[in-house]
Amino acid sequence: MNIVLDFTLEIEGFNNRVNEIKIKEYVEQILKEELSSKRDIYLSLALVGNEEIQQINREYRGKDLPTDVISFAYHETDEYMVGPYDTLGDIIISLERVEEQSKEYNHSFEREFYYVLTHGVLHLLGYDHMEEVEKKIMRGKEEQILEKFGYTRG
Repeated sequence: MNIVLDFTLEIEGFNNRVNEIKIKEYVEQILKEELSSKRDIYLSLALVGNEEIQQINREYRGKDLPTDVISFAYHETDEYMVGPYDTLGDIIISLERVEEQSKEYNHSFEREFYYVLTHGVLHLLGYDHMEEVEKKIMRGKEEQILEKFGYTRG
């Protein structure tokens, strides 16, 4: 299984704070542990600002405010198996919101970014947090992954 991560950085001022190669390796590791697909996997990751994510949040979720991450999971649609790929979906992260939350929660920017990224990837894999039981499972999986990579709280 090969993993194709279509990465775009659409906001200035964060070039030295995100490392595309490290992000790709992180996502690949999660997917290789979580998936047993024989087909190649495709997903996209767009790093944007608050203005862009607020527009997406308003258009697709009816919420007119910036958020940290939005995931569009294609396994919930008929577009999951396109061409040679299992297309997992799209993750959009606001780096401005990540920076705000890192200060709010007293985490490093890197820890908060990888938390939000992990959250987005898990949504693409079918995890959810609408029900309390689901939330507990998803939060546990997030912390397990973050700890494995050394992104602990504090």
